Amino acid sequence: MSVVSGVLLAGLALPVAGGIGLTAKSTAEGFDDIPDDFKTPPLTQATQIFDAKGGLIAKLYERDRTVLTPDQMSPFMRHAQVDIEDARFYEHGAVDLKGVLRALSKNAESGTAAQGASTLTQQYVKNVNVEKAGDDKGAVLEAQRKTLGRKIQELKVAIRLEEELPKEQILTNYLNITYYGNGAYGVEAASQRYFSKSNKDLTIAEAATLAGLVQNPTQYDPKLHPQAAQKRRDTVIDKMLENKHITADQAKEAKAAPLGLKYKDPQNGCITAKAGMGFFCDYVRHVVKQDPAFGKSAEDRKKVWDQGGLNIYTTLDPDKQAAAQSAVSGRVRVTDQVSAAATMMEPGTGKILAMAQTRPYGLVKEQNQTVVNLNVDLAMGGGSGFQPGSTFKPVVAAAALEAGLPPNKEYLAPNKIEYPTMKTCEGTWRNEGRPKTVVPNESASEKGPYQLKQAMALSVNTYFVQMEEEIGLCAVKQMANKLGITTKASGKPLEEVPAMALGVEEMSPLTMASMYATFAAEGTHCDPIAINKITTVDGKNVPVPAGHCERAFSETTAREMNTVLNGVTENNGTGAALQLDDNRQIAGKTGTSDHKKAAWFNGYTPQLATAVWLGGPDGGVEMRNITINGRTHTEVFGADGPGPIWQDAMNDALRGTPKQSLPMADIPDPTPKPDPSSTGTGTDAPAGTPSGSQH
Repeated sequence: MSVVSGVLLAGLALPVAGGIGLTAKSTAEGFDDIPDDFKTPPLTQATQIFDAKGGLIAKLYERDRTVLTPDQMSPFMRHAQVDIEDARFYEHGAVDLKGVLRALSKNAESGTAAQGASTLTQQYVKNVNVEKAGDDKGAVLEAQRKTLGRKIQELKVAIRLEEELPKEQILTNYLNITYYGNGAYGVEAASQRYFSKSNKDLTIAEAATLAGLVQNPTQYDPKLHPQAAQKRRDTVIDKMLENKHITADQAKEAKAAPLGLKYKDPQNGCITAKAGMGFFCDYVRHVVKQDPAFGKSAEDRKKVWDQGGLNIYTTLDPDKQAAAQSAVSGRVRVTDQVSAAATMMEPGTGKILAMAQTRPYGLVKEQNQTVVNLNVDLAMGGGSGFQPGSTFKPVVAAAALEAGLPPNKEYLAPNKIEYPTMKTCEGTWRNEGRPKTVVPNESASEKGPYQLKQAMALSVNTYFVQMEEEIGLCAVKQMANKLGITTKASGKPLEEVPAMALGVEEMSPLTMASMYATFAAEGTHCDPIAINKITTVDGKNVPVPAGHCERAFSETTAREMNTVLNGVTENNGTGAALQLDDNRQIAGKTGTSDHKKAAWFNGYTPQLATAVWLGGPDGGVEMRNITINGRTHTEVFGADGPGPIWQDAMNDALRGTPKQSLPMADIPDPTPKPDPSSTGTGTDAPAGTPSGSQH
């Protein structure tokens, strides 16, 4: 009888069923095999990303849906949907024979297939097939094809479902999977879309409006066709009264009510994030899709992301994000040739606290929008990075101190030198160019001898090349690895060349923030982390990437590095003008790349490390005779370009927090040596002091 009914049902839409080749045997096969997907469908849901204080950053979904349990749904909603779609739902099985005969009779009278007889269970099975098809248009069309074979197959599943699941569960599944128009899947998303409230809070009239949409979400769209929607709503209300789910007075009151829409446009994706958080949102997406914690293969991780239904609680501090965003936006305009980017990190944990850049997240180039996250490496949604210039010199210094060189190590540091032969991890680097490659200091007057503290403060190129020569390129590379620098931002391997010391290998602000956070954390390097915890919509915990911290160098080296880098921000150092408003102790390093195409200031206190980059987004803008934020610069250096951005961001981020001192070492200043010829002006230093070229 069930099979015959299925054929009759298919015949409502298909007057001619010949040629299909359906046999009794093929019809009966598979009745014992019902996929679990139909019992508990793997419904795609919205994922929500939150900041560290619980504020919503963005909502992302393939389909906007929030799965509810029966007790989270309005009873009016459940009654309304059954009454208008399948009033005898609780009385029949998978097939409603009365409904089939009634529909056959009416269709015969009209000469069309105007009325169907699919039960709610059969509609649910069809919706699951469409859901499983996902974004595959061909699979969706196949799931929606009105063929006898398709109808029979759906009926087979519906019959088994009616045997294995209670009616209330089938209805709940149906209400969670069904499409209600305007991108809303399921009753909760529909309630939020049209009435800006939870489904459990709907009135009779509101529930009836939603229930009426299912038959034709476009035709009855209350936003575009309010009269048709209201007429359809009233039809649903009449059905609810007819089936004694509401009283006559309730029906009268509901029909007298206006539609009362409080429509909210779909808010989907990182592009909806506020306060400049779109780039961090995108970074979180890359973490989920790439970290093995979320699946062994890329396909597994993509499935986790596409399935959604996650509440992702991140490390982003909204106050520090606001400070960083205000700083990069206040000092650089979106219409300027250059852009700025800043990353803040918590020393000792690796938590990313802020990620900001001048140009907004988006796809409209005419509005200077971009989806390229200038703070991160290429693999995580960024570009190919930027030369960090002299901000890389501390890597050389840390490697030298760990190798046993004293913190007052002195080199002749002449005004210019040919790159010397140096040991690498695999062999030897030789300066075989003709003529040989020469590295100069910034000005003719800048020549040694210098000790480490002074050489770092003035950013003397030749000093660090000579230091690199003594310890070897392999030691520098190994220290870079310990500080989290394992590749260039492009993903290409680090090159063991003497120019490493001068920061010629492109890095991202996140990488540099992680490096400087290691100095702030007394030599403990922590891999960057963006996610504190993840739960599913039903409250279950999802494993997240574990934070990984490891000692990169000794506490003695850390104290010595703090002292050396603190000197950059004091007295005649290149960053002396960057003291904070409350005069708390800071340390850091300025940096400017070749041809002034990138400028940096990376600095820290014990509780916060911040890296700031300034330059052309594509790396091709020479910052000479350039206007930034309405001010013309003859040349841009680390101290006068990104330095003030860093200063503004740190002042706001640390305001009201306790002052903490950096662990320091006693490194006596060298005895000054008079130099009558020293009349040059440092590029990032106060007037009257020499400086290096890679500032």
